Amino acid sequence: MATSDPDPLLRLRQSIAADDAPVTTNSPDPNSDATENLAVATHLQFSNPHLSYPLETPTRFLSSDKPVNLRSIWFAWQKKDVAIPDYIASAQALNEELTNKNAVSRVQNLVFVERLDLITWLEGASEESEYIKGLESGASAKRSAQVASGAAGGVSTIPSGAAGARGARTVDPRLQEIYNGERRMGDRNSVLRGIKPTEHQDFSHVRKIAETFLSRSRPSKSLTTAPNPSLVSLPGKPPINSGKPSSHRRPDPIILLSPSASSLLRLSNIKLFLSDGLYTPPTTSNHANILHLTRLLPSIDPHRPLRFILVDTPEQFKPDYWNRVVAVFTTGQTWQFKGYKWQDPRELFKEALGVYVGWRGEDLPPSVRGWGRGVLSVGVEKWNPAVQGAGARWRDREVVEGIWGRVEEWMRSKGWGKEGLAR
Repeated sequence: MATSDPDPLLRLRQSIAADDAPVTTNSPDPNSDATENLAVATHLQFSNPHLSYPLETPTRFLSSDKPVNLRSIWFAWQKKDVAIPDYIASAQALNEELTNKNAVSRVQNLVFVERLDLITWLEGASEESEYIKGLESGASAKRSAQVASGAAGGVSTIPSGAAGARGARTVDPRLQEIYNGERRMGDRNSVLRGIKPTEHQDFSHVRKIAETFLSRSRPSKSLTTAPNPSLVSLPGKPPINSGKPSSHRRPDPIILLSPSASSLLRLSNIKLFLSDGLYTPPTTSNHANILHLTRLLPSIDPHRPLRFILVDTPEQFKPDYWNRVVAVFTTGQTWQFKGYKWQDPRELFKEALGVYVGWRGEDLPPSVRGWGRGVLSVGVEKWNPAVQGAGARWRDREVVEGIWGRVEEWMRSKGWGKEGLAR
């Protein structure tokens, strides 16, 4: 790829807008066959005009201040319509395949906000992205600042008599006079930079100044009687109650599930399992991102059932919500704990009960065995489509009661009572 070739990120956006998507190949040769397997592909090829970029090419999209390669960008675009757990599982599977093939680079798993921002920009719904480094050089940035301040004009002055200098194209003299009187005010980049260019478009100082004024307009906490706060959630997600004690309602304990595609229990089937004692296979159809179920735990509160919150990601957690996590369902895969407060499994399962659910009669994963007594390991009968219903799966209820018994014992040892967690 020549150095004069267009930016690959910009070229990808243009091809998507033109409905002329690129193809992945295992060679830069324009005549090479396309392949959909990103573990085998080495190049991303565009047509009209033909351009070929290695998939290891770093792009202007930054994650943790590091460039994301083109393979990760294209993978994120291909998975733009899948749910977060499926995207994570697909990225893990692809990286395992790349490792087996001794590939140079891996697919970077973008967090939800980064992936949403990237897809929005590629689709053309947004003209800017806080994660994409600008193409503008230092000289052009200075020029834009001069345009914005009026020190230099954005359009050079052309005498009206020069309208026909190019021969084939002429401009109406009256229209040319209007053009001559115009002064370009600058685009969004030059206006944002102001007279003095800002390094790396960092406007953190503006946020700090704004916070001073915003804090004055906020009502005092001592003067407001607010309802029980809730977790800030993404659009479409129901709110989760806060862990702060309230005279109206005790905090709800939280159960975290594994987002792994290989997990026997997902948000699509966990409620039926824990509430009715009946296992059914998880489905891949769209489902809620948060669930609630109630359970009476007599040793904690013999009169009022506790309401449990079930989620498969802690993305919307505030620090105090971790105090309410009472159980973590796991498949033994450590990547599940990447965004957790306690990322070391041994430390995590000192703070919350670990639960591993596998098939009855199968060996435990070595990782689960190594985590010790902090993880409860249980097995359910393998699913048989020919034999269904509560009568055929009566052992599921026994497994569920065992899980709830350990959860109740764990919560009691941690100080949970009628009014919540005593901490």
